[in-house]
Amino acid sequence: MLKKISFIFSLFCVTFMTAQVTFVAKASREKVGINERIKVEFEVNKDGDNFIAPDFEGFKRIAGPGQSVKQQWVNGKSSFSKTYTYFIQPMKRGQLTIGQAEIEVQGQVYKTSPITIEVTAAVDNPDDGNGNRIDLSDAIHLVAEVSDYKPYVNEGISVVYKLYVNQTTNVRNWRSLDEPKYNNFWSQIIEIDQPEVKQGTYGGSNYRYVELRKTVLYPQKSGKLTIEPLSLSVSVEVPSNRRDFFGRRLYDVVERTISAKAKTVDVKALPEANKPADFSGAVGKFSLNTSLSKTELLASESLNYEVKVSGNGNLRLFSLPKPKFPSSVDVYDPEHDEKVSTRLSGLRGQITDNYTIVPNVAGSLEINPVQFSYFDASEETYKTLTSKAQVIKVNPNPNLASANNTSATSTGNSVASTGAKNIISTTNTFNFIELETEFSAINSNRFYNSFWFWLLIILSLGGIPLAILIKKFIRSKSGIRNTDHKRANKLAKRYLSGAKQSIGTSEAFYMNLELALHKFLKAKLRIETQELTKEGLRDKLSAKQVNDSEIEAVIKLIEKCELARYASEANQDMQTDYKQATELISNIDKQL
Repeated sequence: MLKKISFIFSLFCVTFMTAQVTFVAKASREKVGINERIKVEFEVNKDGDNFIAPDFEGFKRIAGPGQSVKQQWVNGKSSFSKTYTYFIQPMKRGQLTIGQAEIEVQGQVYKTSPITIEVTAAVDNPDDGNGNRIDLSDAIHLVAEVSDYKPYVNEGISVVYKLYVNQTTNVRNWRSLDEPKYNNFWSQIIEIDQPEVKQGTYGGSNYRYVELRKTVLYPQKSGKLTIEPLSLSVSVEVPSNRRDFFGRRLYDVVERTISAKAKTVDVKALPEANKPADFSGAVGKFSLNTSLSKTELLASESLNYEVKVSGNGNLRLFSLPKPKFPSSVDVYDPEHDEKVSTRLSGLRGQITDNYTIVPNVAGSLEINPVQFSYFDASEETYKTLTSKAQVIKVNPNPNLASANNTSATSTGNSVASTGAKNIISTTNTFNFIELETEFSAINSNRFYNSFWFWLLIILSLGGIPLAILIKKFIRSKSGIRNTDHKRANKLAKRYLSGAKQSIGTSEAFYMNLELALHKFLKAKLRIETQELTKEGLRDKLSAKQVNDSEIEAVIKLIEKCELARYASEANQDMQTDYKQATELISNIDKQL
């Protein structure tokens, strides 16, 4: 009896397991390049209805659904499966998820589990989703041409992306699928407004080609660095087997994904031998010039001293030399200006620091020469430039106090060598202070009708005017704060003027926004370009007692600029980022 019960129980379990519905999703691969395809199958072991596919967010549907049914009898047992097949291609890099599919079996709804796909940069030999390699014909080629595969650190190289099309193929349009990240490079894109079709050769054959993109790169470290590939989706006209009424062949438009192969650059470190002590990372060919706005003036008047470096090289990646001024002058933070254009040969132009200085005493002042060192990559040697010494003639200012004039006259032309300061004469200086006090007897009369009685009456009656005066005083204080706020906003807008003008163009906007934040922080914190790191900024701003929230906000905004320079952003996002940058510069400036 016990054996019969066990047999019936086992038969019941087998029957139950056989009747259980399974609905699963399978992907051909879980790690793919952005130019590869994925085969996705949704398989159910019972006949069902009302199949609902996922929306494939982040993917482009290439083909599907394809439906197949398989039913077998093996050793008296039947098996059934229905499969829905899709071919999809990722549209962006990162972790993408294929959502749940649904199907109804015998009135019950079943769902698959989501599938996570890791999408990487484009690969040289893409998969078609069936495990086969896509055979790209000789009709279209995307090529990345690198100007120099063995540059020095901070030496500019160019990458030109060319699309080659043979003489019998027509390309309707193209769009970028994936942007190279240029890790460990400082990059600058050269805008191409209208691509021009040119004639050329590729692999010994004649092709038409267009230059789609030009980029200037400055490697930031030595060693083997990889330039990631650019991937495009191209609409191509291909001949079909159909013909029109006149017998002419008809063409179909198909989408094809192509990518330029990754390039490896072997970056050489700058030599340590004979490196100048004042070398700040400048690589290229430069000239140095210093100038004064005027060479003669009165004491306490201001003039401008300009330090300018011109040439071709990494102009935005080094600091200008700091001049040493005599101790008898007041010096204000320099106004930094950059007039730089981007060409395939690199950055070209000039950068300038303009100092405002105010001599305090009369005499002859000499500003010592300025030195600037750079590495000439073409000659593989360091060079040092030295400016000329500048002499300023400071005349006595008749508008200054007599004591100051006396001091200036006594120092004469020895100010520059001795660094003497103004001497304030103490003769009769404090005669305006009363040194003796006159006392009067206290009036012992009663309070009524006394002086204090009538004074309190008058003060009581004058309470309203006094309240009005207090209110005006409070408003005046508020006006001072408003003035400070306007000054801070004016400073922010001066730094962000370039970013504001380029709102609507993602690349230019985020480049200018990042440059504005860098210029502001360098000027206010008096730091060099190489100190603009996350930890360096945190330490410097914390030491200046800037709020932690402001510090994190400005660092995150700089990171967003670095990531978003080549990403497509909506105008509303740019407006928001511009507004945030304005507030951050204003707030940090007031705290500093």
